[in-house]
Amino acid sequence: MARTRPIPASLLFMMLLCVLAMPAPAAEPSPWLEIHSTHFTVITDAGEKKGNEVALRFEQMRAVFAILLMKDRLNEPLPLTILAFKNDKDYYQSAPLHQGQPISVPGFFVPGEDQNFIVLNLFEEESWRAVAHDFAHLLLNYNYPPVEGWFDEGLAEYFSSIRVDNKQVEIGGDPELNNVFTQDLLENQKETRNPPKSLTELLGGQVWLALPDLLTMKHDTSTYVEATHHTLFYAQSWMVIHYLLHEKKLPETGTYFDLVENQHVSVEEAVQKAYGVTPDQFDQAVKAYYHSLTPLFVALDASKQPNASPNPPQVYHFPVPLGPNDSAIISKPMREIDARAFVAEIKTRIPDRREAGLRELQALATAPEPGTSVKAEKKAEKKADQEEAPLVAATGNEIAHRALAWDHLQHGEFDAAAEELGDAAALNQRDMWIRYYLAVLKYRIAKAKHTDIQGLPNMMQDLRATLDWYPEFAEAYDLMATARKVGGGTVAAMQAERAAIQLSPRNQEYVYHLAEIYIEAKKWEAARALLEHLKTSGNPQVAAEAREQLTRLANEQKYGLSAASTSAPKFSPQSSPFDVLEQDAAKRAAEAQASQTPGVGDRRAAKFLQGRLLGVDCSQSPAAVLTVASGGTVLKLRTADYKSLLLIGVDTFSCAWNDRSVSVNYRPGGVSDGDLVSVELR
Repeated sequence: MARTRPIPASLLFMMLLCVLAMPAPAAEPSPWLEIHSTHFTVITDAGEKKGNEVALRFEQMRAVFAILLMKDRLNEPLPLTILAFKNDKDYYQSAPLHQGQPISVPGFFVPGEDQNFIVLNLFEEESWRAVAHDFAHLLLNYNYPPVEGWFDEGLAEYFSSIRVDNKQVEIGGDPELNNVFTQDLLENQKETRNPPKSLTELLGGQVWLALPDLLTMKHDTSTYVEATHHTLFYAQSWMVIHYLLHEKKLPETGTYFDLVENQHVSVEEAVQKAYGVTPDQFDQAVKAYYHSLTPLFVALDASKQPNASPNPPQVYHFPVPLGPNDSAIISKPMREIDARAFVAEIKTRIPDRREAGLRELQALATAPEPGTSVKAEKKAEKKADQEEAPLVAATGNEIAHRALAWDHLQHGEFDAAAEELGDAAALNQRDMWIRYYLAVLKYRIAKAKHTDIQGLPNMMQDLRATLDWYPEFAEAYDLMATARKVGGGTVAAMQAERAAIQLSPRNQEYVYHLAEIYIEAKKWEAARALLEHLKTSGNPQVAAEAREQLTRLANEQKYGLSAASTSAPKFSPQSSPFDVLEQDAAKRAAEAQASQTPGVGDRRAAKFLQGRLLGVDCSQSPAAVLTVASGGTVLKLRTADYKSLLLIGVDTFSCAWNDRSVSVNYRPGGVSDGDLVSVELR
C-alpha cells in the first residue's frame, strides 16, 4: 500500500490565504419587483411579465369604468397599491379569515384612511376579477355623488362580470352564476347540491320588487362589507343598470337623482320627469330587456351540465380601450426586507391578521438593515462626532417603522407614533408618507387634547410637499384646509376643502369641515344650508355634529362667538416628542422667513389674495414686481430678491410667468401695492 505524502505546512498556509481571499458568495437577488403604471403600483414576486399584466388589467378596468360612467377622467384621491403573490401559500397566510379559515376567493380589497390595497393570488387565473365588485365601489365613491344603494350595487354587479385581455372586453354576464359541477385536482366531477340561485334565476321568478320599493330601499355601500349577493335586490338592481347602460340613459338617471336628492320630488314623479314614462312603464321596459338577453339563458343552461366552461359567453363585446402598448409601465427591483415589511403592513390592516403583522413589523423595525456592518456604524459615529451633531441610530427598516407609526396613530398612541416616525425619518428623510403622517399626528394630538396645532407652519409645508407628490390626495387637502382655517386664512381654507370634496364627493366629513370654515368666515347661510343637509347624513357622527352645530349657529350669528370656543376648552400647548424631529426644519423656516421679511421688525399683518398673475417685471433683478388682479383690484407686489422668495407649487421663480392662477401672501404697502411673503401657483 503506497504511503500518502504529507502536504507541506507552507502550502497549507498558502491554500488558507486563498480561501480567505475568495469573495463571499453573492446574496441571492430579491424576487420582488415594484411596478408602476399611470395610476397604480404593483408589488409582486411573480416576475416582470406577470406584474406588468396585473398593472395593465387594472388600467384597462379603470378605463372601462370611465366609459360606463361617461367620464373623460376619474379621480383617485387615495393611492392604491396592488400586492400580487405568485403562490397560494403566501397569499393565504395574508388573506382574511372566514370561520377560522382563509377566504377562498383569489383576491381581496383592504380600504384605508391613508391608502387602499388590493391583494391577489396570481396562482389563479384572472384573479383580478375577484376584486372587480369592490373596485367598482371604490371608483364610484370617488367619482359619483352619494345616491341610493340600488345604483351602486347594480353598477358594481354589472362591472364585476368583466373579462379583459389584450384585445377585447367582455361584460354583461351574470356575475353570480357558478357551475353546478365542479372539478377537483384529479379532474373528478362533483355536483353541488342546492347551489345559491344566480341573478338570472332570481329574475326568472314571477315576483319582482315594485320599482318604487327598489329605488327607495336603504342599503349602505360605504363600508365595503356586504352579505350575500344572491338576493332579488341585487338581481333587480343589476338588471336596471344593465338596461340603463344599454339604452344610454345615464344622463336621465343623473336628472332623476337631482330631482329626488336635491328637489325632494317623490320617486314616482321623478321617474316620470326624468325618463318620460310612469314607474310601471319603466318596470315593463326593464323586464322586456331582461327577456331579450339570450346569452344569459344559454349560460344558465350550460352551467348545469358536466364539463361546463368556467368562462361562459358574455352579453357584450368591444375592443379594449387600452392595449399593452398604450400604457407606460416601468419596474424596478425591490429589496426583500422592504417587501416583507409591506406585506406585514397590509396584515396589520386586516383585523384577523393584525397581531401577526405587528409582530413581523416589530422584528423588522429592530433588525439591522441588510449590509450594515460594525465598520460602517463606527464610521457614521465618527462623522457625527466631527460634525458635532447628535447621532440618530438608523436601525431597522423604514417601511416597518412607518407602518407601526400609522397603526399607533389609528389607536391614539401618539408618543409611540412619534417615536416610530423619528426612526423612519432617520432612515429615509425623503419618504413623503412620513411627512404626511407627521401632519396627521399633529392634527390628532390637537384634536384629542383640545389644544392648538403645534408646528403649524411645518405641518402646512409637509402637506404641500405631500400634494406635490400626490396631487389628488383628498385627505391631505382636507388637513390643509384645517391648517389654513386655524392660521386665519379662511379663503384659502375654502379652496382646499372644496378640492377635497371634488376629489371625494361622498365624504361627508369634508362637507362638515367646509361648513365649519363658512362659520369661521361668518358665511352664515352657506353654513346653515350644508348643516341642514348633513343632519340626516347616513354617517351617524356627521349627522350628530351637524345637528349640534345647528343649535349653536344662532348664537354664533348673533354674538359672533367662535363655535370652537363654545364647544371645547383650549388648554395651554403641550410639548410632544415629535417636536424634536422638526427643530432643525423650524429653525431653517424661521431663517427663511426672516430673510424674506421686508425690513427688520416689520410688524404689518400678512394678507392672503387669490387672483390672476398678469405678469412679472424683473427689470431690476434680483428684485421683481408681480402684477396680480383679483376682482376689480390690481396690485403691484414686490420682492427684493426673487431667488429667496417662498414658492409653493413650483420649484423655481420665472420672470416669464403670465396669465396664471395664483395665491399670494403679502404685507400691504399702500392701496394697490405691497411686499410679497409667498407665492403659490396653480
